Amino acid sequence: MVTVYIMIRLFLFLFLAASLFGSRVETFRWSDGETYISFLERNKLPLKPLYYDLDEDDQQISEEIIAGVHYQVSKNDKGEMEQTFIPLNDELQIHIYKKKGEYFFETIPIISETKTEALTLKIDHSPYLDIIRETGSKKLATIFVSSFKHSLNFKKELQKGDTLAMIYEQKYRMGKPFSMPTLKVAMIEMNNKKNYIYLNDNDGRFYNEDGNEIEEFLLANPIRNARVSSQFTTRRFHPILQKYRAHQGVDYAAGRGTPILAAGDGKVAFIGETRGYGKIIKLQHNDGYLTLYAHQSSFRKGIKNGLSVKQGQIIGYVGSTGLSTGPHLHFGLYQDGRAIDPLRVVQLATKILKGKEKTAFLKLKSNYDESIRLHLKNETKFERISMPDTVCYFFDGESCVQDKLSPN
Repeated sequence: MVTVYIMIRLFLFLFLAASLFGSRVETFRWSDGETYISFLERNKLPLKPLYYDLDEDDQQISEEIIAGVHYQVSKNDKGEMEQTFIPLNDELQIHIYKKKGEYFFETIPIISETKTEALTLKIDHSPYLDIIRETGSKKLATIFVSSFKHSLNFKKELQKGDTLAMIYEQKYRMGKPFSMPTLKVAMIEMNNKKNYIYLNDNDGRFYNEDGNEIEEFLLANPIRNARVSSQFTTRRFHPILQKYRAHQGVDYAAGRGTPILAAGDGKVAFIGETRGYGKIIKLQHNDGYLTLYAHQSSFRKGIKNGLSVKQGQIIGYVGSTGLSTGPHLHFGLYQDGRAIDPLRVVQLATKILKGKEKTAFLKLKSNYDESIRLHLKNETKFERISMPDTVCYFFDGESCVQDKLSPN
């Protein structure tokens, strides 16, 4: 059965890839306020097969499209849309395609390549401005400055000529940087002292040289004493449905009417109702974090757009509105538009590594220190990646199916 399915998918991928030949492929930015349904309506695409006939999971995941994401559209020589690729996260994308005059919807893996990169530079103005001038990337500048935000004071202690270095991972999609880079280690020299921050691969948290966690954003559980009924995942293949799924949040099982608490200090960025998530609240927090609370039965009186809330404050009550099979809270966490696992951040105090955890960390730290030393010695500069002649749209289960990108 699995073999038959793979053969069918391979045929479909080859058919669709072939249909791209001679098509015009354009890249657009998903605008703030755009919804999946408004996108379909604006492009005169049929709502019934591309939304209303979808199962509940696919309808709900269509609400996960983040403003600012870059998506691709291929059109034929008549200007008619043939295919669209809309990223949902780092690993999964919506694929809309036309076959024999009819439109179809599916979620497929994103083809991306992850590269480990590094750069060093001398401070001229500030880390943020100098990194942007060197790389052209606000994202790289942001992750570097944010990592030291709560431990160093750049304005008072930094001097012209001080050195910074960073090693990070960057995903590339269709030959261009995709999503937020992942900082692995950062170093900045101030007052002749090198200051480091390390990403611990074992728990995904940042630590200083002594193995003490550096975390600028701590969340509390949005429901007291609740059981996690569904974990976070960006992509998994459902063996029964024979399709890819994503669950960009954590579900807490709780009785209807259970109070929902703000997981952190923030401001109400959205309060309202959608078809998939039902009654929903989004809170904007510092450092680009946003939390989402879905399927509520009702909102607490007085909660409105723009209102500031404190961690632990009641904002609503558990329900089963929207596409939901029973009372629960769907809790989502995003940083700079990227879905991340809330359970990585839900804690009330910073962590200090001990025992075997600290031994493993110190070994990792030693390797990173040596890498930074070599990059400083070689004065590693940012390397700009040139656009390839071909780009990868599909994955057939074994290899990348490519097609030349139109110069238009």
